[in-house]
Amino acid sequence: MDINEQQLGVFPAFFRVAGEGVAVFGSGDEAFAKARLLSNTKACITAYAEDAEPDYRAFLLEKAIPVVAAPFDPAQLDGARLVFAATGDAAQDRAIVTAARALRIPANAVDQPDYCDFFTPALINRAPVAVAIGTEGVGPVLAQMIRADIDRLLPRSLGRLGRLAESYRSAVEKLVPRGVARRLYWRSFFKGRVADAVEAGDLSQARREATRLLKGARQAAEGRIFLVGAGPGAEDLLTLRAHRVLMEADVIVFDALVPQAIVDMGRRDAHRISVGKRKGCHSKTQDEINDLLVELGREGKRVVRLKSGDPLVFGRAGEEMAALRAAGVAYEIIPGITSALAAAADFELPLTLRGVASSMVFTTGHDLHGDSLPDWARLALSGATVAVYMGRSNAAAVAGRLIRAGLAEDTTVAVVENAGRAERRLMHGTLAQLPRLEQMVSLTGPVMVIIGDAVAGASFEHSQALHDVSVDADMLART
Repeated sequence: MDINEQQLGVFPAFFRVAGEGVAVFGSGDEAFAKARLLSNTKACITAYAEDAEPDYRAFLLEKAIPVVAAPFDPAQLDGARLVFAATGDAAQDRAIVTAARALRIPANAVDQPDYCDFFTPALINRAPVAVAIGTEGVGPVLAQMIRADIDRLLPRSLGRLGRLAESYRSAVEKLVPRGVARRLYWRSFFKGRVADAVEAGDLSQARREATRLLKGARQAAEGRIFLVGAGPGAEDLLTLRAHRVLMEADVIVFDALVPQAIVDMGRRDAHRISVGKRKGCHSKTQDEINDLLVELGREGKRVVRLKSGDPLVFGRAGEEMAALRAAGVAYEIIPGITSALAAAADFELPLTLRGVASSMVFTTGHDLHGDSLPDWARLALSGATVAVYMGRSNAAAVAGRLIRAGLAEDTTVAVVENAGRAERRLMHGTLAQLPRLEQMVSLTGPVMVIIGDAVAGASFEHSQALHDVSVDADMLART
């Protein structure tokens, strides 16, 4: 995706309007809508309406909003914090905005984006908590639809919980250390028994629970390392638990194969450390990574060690866990979707198939260079489905050894580059054709190879046949 497609043309912000003057110009539905939205705030609204429509007039009367029934005069803008031009006359609205801009007052003209210094959002009000949804003026109906969805998710008691939190903020700042201890306190406050008591309408119990949390939070926070599987790389394949700990992390330690988009899902001010390891290029040794995790844990940090796929499948998590155990640093495993499963899903491929394949093997194929046949290769001969990680560099060795051991040359294989991602590439063929992968220089992403009789049950509709891939053309396309 083009980076410009991900950048906003506006900067979302909240104006302070309590006790400030806000001018709304217009007599019809558009002005009514702006005044109604503003009535959710503590702004001092003035309606400039020469002939307000009946419903709008009744609303203004009910809310005791002052009304000025006079033609527009630039002097009416004096002292205003914000200005809304909603007269229904496009030229008049532009004149109002132009006058406001001359006085450096932010202004908004209904349905005229070039005359809007800000856009009014679809608002969810749980004062003092507010959620504003904006579309830069291109889709007001979409904003309202999103608003309705989010509104259903947020408890009505959220505002009361926010006000209770405000009453504890001073005590928390005095008693709870900055950093992870304070974040954990507030997380427990907003998600645990305090929130439950507020939701139940028992504010006395909520205060008791908040005070209990406060007493327990005074002690120094214990460091904790989360060994997290980032999955094959698609953001929407990350687990909810993985997303939660990313949002709580002080430090994110990530591998080279983890996409930046997933790293960016972490807490905005978390420290990010790349320990990228690719074939032939290691920024840190495994021992250095182990020492780093131990050091961060002893400092009391909450650390996400982000690994591609699943941390327990070819992720060297065993070495990291051993180092953390030896150092007495607490850790937790959060599994991810390993690439073999994502590749199978891309191909709609049953890894096990009744009457055909009742077992499966995950391997890298690196152990094929010895004199003896590995156990997993023997399983392949008996009908197991074999998923080979980092399959491009070992394609010829895997194919040659299996064929010499007796696996049929026409055994079906599936090949996926960047499994589970939008930019994935699917190919299929036979075991005899597998060595072609080593000559395909365009394969720069991680490659997964799946071998076995069950592969024949895959969908090849969106896959390219290996025998149709011209290696010369592939090289030319790359250069």
